[in-house]
Amino acid sequence: MAIERTLSIIKPDATKRNITGKINAVIEAAGLRIVAQKRLMMTKAQAEKFYDVHKARPFYGELVETMTSGTVVVQVLEADNAVAKHREVMGATNPNEAAAGTIRKEFALSIGENSVHGSDSLENAEKEIEFFFSYAEIVG
Repeated sequence: MAIERTLSIIKPDATKRNITGKINAVIEAAGLRIVAQKRLMMTKAQAEKFYDVHKARPFYGELVETMTSGTVVVQVLEADNAVAKHREVMGATNPNEAAAGTIRKEFALSIGENSVHGSDSLENAEKEIEFFFSYAEIVG
């Protein structure tokens, strides 16, 4: 297995409830190492650009609105098979379909307020990490 990096975003619904530490505990317990992290407020322009791949989808406007409604915590995670491992620990997008012990099962409020974002491929992880972080900010 190869060490990979992936992007994780703790979304506004979770930061508003002050459960960032609880989510990070689940991430770390799954064997993912946080090698970069910062809290920020995404602008509408940033959110639109970041989620541009979903622009034609009906949920795009709601997604942009949600991601700009409060602070987010963006982070780079590192592990063997980091992308797949993080996707597994996040759980299904719909918290009602997520497995017990996953972040979305334990913390999500709804499909739209599902507490976390994670890269869906290694290629997208590289692009998403570059969107938020410079090389010098990743210290793993």
